[in-house]
Amino acid sequence: MRKQDEGMTLNIEEYKVRLKKRPAASGVLIILAATFAMIVENSQWSIHYDAFLNIPVTLRFSDLIIDKPLLFWINDGLMAIFFLLVGLELKREILTGKLSKTTDIILPVVAAVGGIVVPAALFWSFNHDNPSAMEVWAIPTATSIAFSLAILTLLGERVPSALKLFLLSVGIIGDLIILLIIAFIYTTNLSTLSLLMAGSALAILFIMNRMGVKTIAGYILVGFLLWVAVLKSGVHATLAGAAMAIAIPIQTETGELSPLSLMEQDLKHFVGLGILPLFAFANAGISLNGFSLSSVLDPVPLGIAVGLFLGKQLGVFGFVWIIVKSGLAQMPEGLSWQHLYGVALLCGVGFTMSLFISSLAFEHSGWSIISGTADAEIIRLGIFIGSTTSGVLGYLYLHNILPQKNNP
Repeated sequence: MRKQDEGMTLNIEEYKVRLKKRPAASGVLIILAATFAMIVENSQWSIHYDAFLNIPVTLRFSDLIIDKPLLFWINDGLMAIFFLLVGLELKREILTGKLSKTTDIILPVVAAVGGIVVPAALFWSFNHDNPSAMEVWAIPTATSIAFSLAILTLLGERVPSALKLFLLSVGIIGDLIILLIIAFIYTTNLSTLSLLMAGSALAILFIMNRMGVKTIAGYILVGFLLWVAVLKSGVHATLAGAAMAIAIPIQTETGELSPLSLMEQDLKHFVGLGILPLFAFANAGISLNGFSLSSVLDPVPLGIAVGLFLGKQLGVFGFVWIIVKSGLAQMPEGLSWQHLYGVALLCGVGFTMSLFISSLAFEHSGWSIISGTADAEIIRLGIFIGSTTSGVLGYLYLHNILPQKNNP
């Protein structure tokens, strides 16, 4: 993280220009990392892949000891940083960005809700008679912001800026709802003392904000204490990232970057080019040994794939169509129904977020959902099928309907 005084040499306009440059490199790296993980897991090197993920990593400070395998630090530690970035982006857009007006935020909120409700309903239709399977109902409700935006970026300047903003808004709001699902569904054995400590750490962050503290290092230190307290509380540790984002100051002197803007600028490449590809590598290793068509067509992976591909389309596009036709919201300026359908397709790219939820679901319910099959692998394959189909068709559809050169 750069020092704040060095970062202040950038003004707000320069920051906005950099923020718009979201390269497709993140999506490409995620694809390569996931592909490499699958190749290694299905080769003679699979034992080394599993050994790598189980490397013990210990954090010790006086009586505080966190002794977990590397996979834990990736899923519960680094992903907390990802949700910190999501929280920063959402706070900026709501307070000073395109979502600062109620009329502007209605449409992406409705789209995000539709993109969660309908996939969940479709998954339920396949698995409502299997209580164990319903533990993973949230998997098809997720959208990978980095991956879907990377696909959109591949289309270059042909993509209207309003379309990118709409997809980003739907993805961020959807992630916020996913965080609430994690907090209420995948939380067990709460520790009152740890929750009080987490609340105290969060209160300190808000006090620092009110006192005008702009030193990013101070917020990081207290934020780490918040993460440890949330981890020990029984609530999933990644929630600490989003909670911390709320307290980061967004106001500053005219012409200077705020701590929120500086932190967001520093984190976006670290997350997109580092954390998410590493997460994909750690969670996408699927062993194809013993797979058959019948196992793939099991109600659980089938419900996930259908939920991501069909459910996201019906939910996002359908809910937007209803709210616009009812007169409660207006279409974003410069966008058509064809544009919004393309976004609905890309919202079906769950990938990293769906893999993340699957890891939580397995921690919460155990590893015996589909009788007689390798549960983790077969469910991840459902994620891959639904996400890949949505991404490929979404790209081809938008490539076909967008003009060869964007005329804003």
